[in-house]
Amino acid sequence: MTNRERVLSALRHAGPDRVPYHVGLTYKARERMVEFTGDPDFDASWDNCLCFLDIGLPAGWKEVERDIWQDEFGVRWNRAVDKDIGVVCNQIVRPDTLAGYRFPDSQDPRRLEQLEKWRLSANRERFTVVNIGFSLFERAWTLVGMEELLTYMVLEPSFVHRLLDEILEFNLALIEKACGYEIDAMMFGDDWGDQRGLIMGPDLWRRFIRPRIAKMYEAVRKRGKFVFIHSCGKVDCIFPDLIDVGVDVFNPFQPEVMDVAEMKRRFGGRLSFYGGISTQRLLP
Repeated sequence: MTNRERVLSALRHAGPDRVPYHVGLTYKARERMVEFTGDPDFDASWDNCLCFLDIGLPAGWKEVERDIWQDEFGVRWNRAVDKDIGVVCNQIVRPDTLAGYRFPDSQDPRRLEQLEKWRLSANRERFTVVNIGFSLFERAWTLVGMEELLTYMVLEPSFVHRLLDEILEFNLALIEKACGYEIDAMMFGDDWGDQRGLIMGPDLWRRFIRPRIAKMYEAVRKRGKFVFIHSCGKVDCIFPDLIDVGVDVFNPFQPEVMDVAEMKRRFGGRLSFYGGISTQRLLP
């Protein structure tokens, strides 16, 4: 079996010849490995089964002052401590400013640079996943502020619906572009939980999040691709919802809050898990 065939077999619950795996790195660790090996595709030699491509706008990130980076949405991130992503240090959208806010250009051809390079390489040994990044809840709270968004869900629900609809339309345009290539899957990042449960609770999640992710995932599945979702935290209470809206793979599966045997018993044959190694206890 090729690595791509192994992943496909696992996702179809057919049983590959061995367990497919992927070792991922933070941005800084990746940069150091590229420098050390001299090979920008060094992880291929690790026999990684997954190949990840981004559809974000690389030129959208710029350092505006020391350790402060601004993304394509205008959100500023303090990377003084967390060098990988950072901590949001501004809020740029409020109920009275949403109408005047302009989202980045989803049609910018530079978004497709990695996909085009991959297409021309004709390398199909690995299972190829396009990462859309922050997809809905995370995109919303980085624009508005975490506490503010949770408050607005209760006190200004119409504003939250409008904001999430804008994000949805932006993402649907990216999905349409990415799924025009012969990729295997799309991955959506959207941390909904902490280690105690859903940040916003199941009722608000089902009210605001579920209807919109259902539309995004349907757009992917209609093009014959698999759906990966990343959410940290103890969110297994919504696994039945995720199965209903078409999720194929859940990541990262934190062993601190989820029991492998129990998840196998409850969701085996209906959902695949990608992860399971503790980054809190084992890797450090």
